[in-house]
Parts: sequence; structure tokens; C-alpha cells
Amino acid sequence: MRGLALAGVAIAIHGRSLVPPLDLEVAPSEVVTVMGASGAGKSTLLAYIGGFLDPVFTATGRIYVDGREVTRLAAERRGIGILFQDDLLFPHLSVGGNLAFGLAPHLRGRAARRRAIEAALAKAGLAGFAARDPATLSGGQRARVALLRTLLAEPRALLLDEPFAKLDTALRRDVRSFVFTHARERALPTLLVTHDAADAEAAGGRVVTLAGGA
Repeated sequence: MRGLALAGVAIAIHGRSLVPPLDLEVAPSEVVTVMGASGAGKSTLLAYIGGFLDPVFTATGRIYVDGREVTRLAAERRGIGILFQDDLLFPHLSVGGNLAFGLAPHLRGRAARRRAIEAALAKAGLAGFAARDPATLSGGQRARVALLRTLLAEPRALLLDEPFAKLDTALRRDVRSFVFTHARERALPTLLVTHDAADAEAAGGRVVTLAGGA
């Protein structure tokens, strides 16, 4: 099966169930939203899927990407991209340098890498921004660069851990549309964690609600 699949994924902390056994399939181009109160296990679930779960948690269950089990693989080998609430751009690198950091390893040669970066920036309405210092960008521009860096790694699935939470209402709407559009253009199965019902509505897909063990 193409897409992202969870089979019997359960997470506990100190013997207390946080995420109950969960079976979920997210098809290519589909956005599934995970909602719930703070502490319900939303971001913890993404951490397990992405391969960076804190060892204080105990997790079981299997994770598949395009039919391939990735549960025991290191995070960088899972083919899963992630966007966080903070854009996490490297302040010591230019915009182009940040994007170069995310380029898929098969793209070789300085000219080919430069063309890929310039094409991504142009598509995002940021043509000519490669030499810019990230500190000079607006919040929306930084969010776009963060997504581009993730997509240039050519992930096969996308995790969104409240990436719109720090944006004001108007900007949130624009960036949300940008992220969902690009994810769907690349047929990425996408799992979104959010507190905001408007995010879920904009995603337009199914909603999974976690309630701290339920």
C-alpha cells in the first residue's frame, strides 16, 4: 500500500497509557488531523513515527511508508519529513544554504543543486532570495523556506507538528494553504497535529482525537 500506515501503535509513559493502540492509514495526498488537549500525546505520536521519540516513553506497534516497514530505522532513513512550530532555520546559513542542507543526496553537482534551489524559491514566490539572511525574512517567508527545505529532501510522507501555531490569523491562512497545496502536489500522505479546529477544517480530511490514553 502506498502512503503512511500505523499498525497497533501504542505509547505509554511510566506505565500509563498515553496513546492507545492505533491503526491508521493515510493515503497519498490525504491530510489527516490529530487533535486533543495538551499532554494527550499528539506530538509524542509524531515523534514515534518520525523516529525521534524520547526514551522516557515506551512504544509498540509498526510504521509503514509505501508498504515498507520503517519502525526500527533511524530517523534519517525513514523517508519522513517534518515541520515543527518553530521553523528551525540555521541562522549561520543563507536561505540558499538552508535549502542546500535539505537537498536529496542523489542530486549531485553544484550547478544542479543551485538550479533545484532556485526553482523551489521561484515556485514559492521567493525568487532571488537565495543569498538572503534568514533573519531578514518575515514569518511567512521563513515558514515557506522551512517547508521547501523539507520537500527538497524528497520525503515520502509529511508530519506537521503545529507549524502554524505562531502565525497571526491572516498569515496562518496563507501559509496553511501553501503547505497543504505543496504536500498534495507531491502526493504526500500528511499527518497534522493541531489545537486549532480551523486547521482541521482547512485540511479537509479525517480527524483523529486523542484524549490521554483514549
